[in-house]
Amino acid sequence: MLELIMTGKTVTKTVEAEAGLTLLDHAIKYDIDFGFSCTRGTCARCRCQITEGLGLLEEVTDEEWDRLEPEEFEQGFRLGCQAVVKEGAGRIVAVNKTYF
Repeated sequence: MLELIMTGKTVTKTVEAEAGLTLLDHAIKYDIDFGFSCTRGTCARCRCQITEGLGLLEEVTDEEWDRLEPEEFEQGFRLGCQAVVKEGAGRIVAVNKTYF
């Protein structure tokens, strides 16, 4: 089982993660108040910090490279609309941290 703990603006939920879905897909599906506007990786409102389970996500996308700074990747930041869950077992912890 792949456990996903997500924290939005006011809601924290633990759900079973589904491979192939993005973190933002999960937030929408489970009513977690993640900020987002575009779902394409340009607005960065879905920016989140992964504090556990970064290796359980697919590789960083071109959209993320265009929008985030190298230091942000080092600190575990990803865009929720681009961070796709991989097959596996473990736990992913994601906290929505927008710029504004």
